[in-house]
Amino acid sequence: MSINYRRLLKEDLDKPCQDLALYLLGKVLVRKLDHNTILKGRIVETECYLGGEDKASHSFNGRRTEANEPMYMPIGTCYVYMTYGMYYCFNISSKEPGAAVLLRALEPLEGMEVMEKFRVQKTKSNNTKSLKIAKLCDGPSKLCIAFDIKKENVNKINLTDLKNDSLWLEDDPFYDDFKVIHSARIGINRAEEWNTKPLRFYILNNESVSKRNKTAERQFEENQFD
Repeated sequence: MSINYRRLLKEDLDKPCQDLALYLLGKVLVRKLDHNTILKGRIVETECYLGGEDKASHSFNGRRTEANEPMYMPIGTCYVYMTYGMYYCFNISSKEPGAAVLLRALEPLEGMEVMEKFRVQKTKSNNTKSLKIAKLCDGPSKLCIAFDIKKENVNKINLTDLKNDSLWLEDDPFYDDFKVIHSARIGINRAEEWNTKPLRFYILNNESVSKRNKTAERQFEENQFD
């Protein structure tokens, strides 16, 4: 049975990029497809891209193009871009112009059969046994495939616009007892000092996280006893 929580509004997302990346953990991404099919997934991993001095950001040093325009649009705007010429990544604009939060992983909550169907179609494989529920959305491109998020159907949508009934965020007031790991972002190899900055955040011990950082987890545990 589907549970509808409070939809997040502009004032909920009105935060600096790093604060927003942390705030989104535990929140629920909701996708409404044709025929009123509903998909839901809990956000369990995020990365923030700060713009400005952040050399890993598409808007580094104020760079502004037609492609990255959503990063400069109002809070809660969807920024979808293609990576490796074949996969999409999904971001949400934050308070600062040119800054956005990348959603890296979701814990599937509703509509898993449909998510699995999308994933299988993309891989052109009939082997569904290897697609465990927890792993349907354990990566930025995987979650886009599972939720049918593409540049042509999601880019520039504002998640806080109540007229938009295809994609939005919900609060889950009962999901707040979790620990967060701070670690370096993934796949950032040519941004010099920004390669190692702790701008990736994930929920400790959640099976849907794309990649654990055991060193960061060990440091977190040690700090708990200091």
